Amino acid sequence: MIDRRFLVGALGALLGLTASEALAAKKKKPAAKKTTKSSKKTKASTKKTKGKASKKTAAPARPKPVEPPPPPPVPDVTPPELAAALKSAFDAILHDMLMASPALATYAGLDKGPYAGLKSKLDDRSEASKAATVTRLKRSVDRLNALSREQMAAADRVNYDTVLWDLSNQLALARNFNFGDSAPSGGLWSGGFPNPYLISQLSGAYQYIPDFLDSQHTIESAADAHAYLSRLSAFAVVLDQETARIRADFARSVVPPDFILTVTIKQLTALRDVDPLTSALITSLVTRTAAKGITAVSGGDWQTQATALVTGPVKEALSRQIDTLVAQQAVAKHDAGVRNLSNGEAYYASCIKLNTSTSLSARDIHRLGLQKVSEITAELDGRFRALGRAQGSVNDRMQAMYKDPQYLYPNDEAGKAKLLADLNAKVKTIQARLPQWFGVLPKTQVQVKRVPVATEAGAPGGYYSPGTLDGSRPGMYYINLRDISELPSWTLPTLTYHEAIPGHHLQGTIQQETQGLPPLRKLSSFNAYVEGWALYAEQLAGEMGMYDADPAGRIGYLHDALFRAVRLVVDTGMHAQGWSREQAITYMVETAGKARGEATAEIERYCVWPGQALGYMVGKIEWLRLRDAAKAKPGFDIKRFHDTGLLCGAVPLDVLADVYEAADLI
Repeated sequence: MIDRRFLVGALGALLGLTASEALAAKKKKPAAKKTTKSSKKTKASTKKTKGKASKKTAAPARPKPVEPPPPPPVPDVTPPELAAALKSAFDAILHDMLMASPALATYAGLDKGPYAGLKSKLDDRSEASKAATVTRLKRSVDRLNALSREQMAAADRVNYDTVLWDLSNQLALARNFNFGDSAPSGGLWSGGFPNPYLISQLSGAYQYIPDFLDSQHTIESAADAHAYLSRLSAFAVVLDQETARIRADFARSVVPPDFILTVTIKQLTALRDVDPLTSALITSLVTRTAAKGITAVSGGDWQTQATALVTGPVKEALSRQIDTLVAQQAVAKHDAGVRNLSNGEAYYASCIKLNTSTSLSARDIHRLGLQKVSEITAELDGRFRALGRAQGSVNDRMQAMYKDPQYLYPNDEAGKAKLLADLNAKVKTIQARLPQWFGVLPKTQVQVKRVPVATEAGAPGGYYSPGTLDGSRPGMYYINLRDISELPSWTLPTLTYHEAIPGHHLQGTIQQETQGLPPLRKLSSFNAYVEGWALYAEQLAGEMGMYDADPAGRIGYLHDALFRAVRLVVDTGMHAQGWSREQAITYMVETAGKARGEATAEIERYCVWPGQALGYMVGKIEWLRLRDAAKAKPGFDIKRFHDTGLLCGAVPLDVLADVYEAADLI
C-alpha cells in the first residue's frame, strides 16, 4: 500500500522544481553586448557556419529532488478521545449489522439482553432490503473515514484497516451489481460469499434455515420455544421474499445454469415433501423441549403447532419457489461461469478481490494454479513410488487407492459411525501436540457431526461452523456422509486437520476468545486468511508428525494440496476463460484423482460461489511467505509466529503482512 503522503510530497517537489528552473532561466537571460571587431568576426564566422550544428553549451546542473519527509512514527497509544470514537464507531456498525440480521445475532450468540427481541425474527430478504443494505454500508464507511488513522496505535490501525477494507468492498459490490446476494455481510444465507444466484444448491433460506433452527437457535425456556415457532412462521415469509427476488433476477437474465436448477429443485422438493414425523423442522423443537421439560401453555403442544406451520405456510411457500425455478428450466443455459452475465467479467473480478483480498487477476491465478499442479504432481509421484505404487499416471494411482478395499468403510450406518469415531480420535491426538507449536490454545472444544441428510446432496465434503462468542455452543466440524464409498480413510486426516485442529476450529476459537479484540472484529471472516490458514494447518499437521506413521495419510495431504491447486485452474477456467462444467469436472478427475461424483459437487459449488475456492491456495502461499520471512530473522519462534497471526483475528492478507511488520517479525 502506498502512503498518500509520499505521493503528495513527491508531486509537490516536482512542481516546485519546474517553477524554480523557469525562474532561473529568466534571470540568466544575457545582456546586450557592444559591437566590436571581435564580435563582427564572430558574426562572420557564424554566417560561414550557418546550417551546421552549433556546439551545445553544457546545461546547468539539475538540483536533486527534495526527499519527501518520512511518515510520522506510529503512536504507542491511541489518544483517549480517538480510541473512544473508534469504539463508538465499531459498536454502531455492529449494532446496525445485528438489527439488519437477527440470524447473525443468534449465530454470534448475541440474541439476548438488549437484542433478545431478535431471537423470534429472521432477516428481511425482500428486494427493498438491498437498498437498505447499501445505506447501512455507506453509513458505516463514512463513520470510519471521519476518523484519523494516523493518530492510531498499531493494534487500532489493524482493527480500523480490517473493518474499513471489508465494508468498503462490500459497499462497492452491493452498489455495482444488483443481482444475487451482492453484499455478503449478511451472507449467512449464501455461505458468506458473493453469490450471483440467490437460490441455489448452496444458498437461500431453504438451505440455511432448517439447520440454523436446529443447531443455532437455543431452547432453554418456553419463550425460546415460542421464538422458534415465530421463526418457523417467518421462514415462509422469507421464502416468498426470495422467490420475488429471483423473479426480478430472472428478468435481468440472471438465471442459474440448468444443472444447478436440477440439483436445487431436487433439494427443495425433498424438504417440502419430507414426512412431518421425521422433519427436522418439527422434531428439533419437540425433542429439545421434551428434554428440558418445557410444555406449551396455549395453542396445543409443540408438535401440533410446528406441524401446522410446516405442512401449511412453509410447504406452500416451498411449492411456490419450486414452481418458479421449474419454469426457468426451459430457458436456463448450460454455461458454468458468470462471464456471460451482464458485466460478468467485472463481477468475477470483484469476487476474486473479496475472496483473496489481493489484486491478483484471473490470468495470474490460472497461471499460478498450473504451476502448483505441476509441482505437487511431481512430489506425489515420488511418494507413490515409496509406497511401491510406481505403475500408471499419478491420477491412475490415486484412483486405485480410492478403490482399494483396505481404505474403505462399509457404506452403511455402522460404517459411518466408525468413520466419525476415527475422526474424533484424530482430533484428540493432534490436540495433545498443540502446546509445542502454539502459545495460545483454544478453550472451546470441537464436535464432529455429519451434514444433515436433507441437505447433504449438494453440500461440500466438509465444513466448519464456529461456536458462539460466549462459548455456550462449541464449534462444529461437519462432514458429508452422503456416500462414504467416495471417502477412503486416507483422505480423512487432512480434512479433519483443515476443518478442526489446527485449522478452522483453532483459528476461529482463538479469535473469539482473544481479550481486547472488539466484538465486531471477532465476527470477521476473510476467506483467504481463514481458508489459507486451514490449508497451512494441513501442512503444519505433517510438520507436527501426524503423517510420520501414516504414509497413506501423507498421500492424502498431497492429494488435497493438488486438489486446491486444481481449484485455481478450474474456477478461473469457468468464470474467466469459458470452460464448460464438463471440462472442469474432467480436469479435476484426471488431474486431482477425485471421484466423479465428488468432483461434480465441487465444480457445481464453484459455479455458484465464484472465486471462493481461490482463497485457499492463495492464502496458504501468503502464510508460508510470511513464515519464511520471519525465519530469515534471528531468534525465530514458531509459537510467537502462530500467536501473532492468530491473535489479531481474521484480516485481509495485506493487513496480515502489516501485523507481522508491526511486531518486528518480518
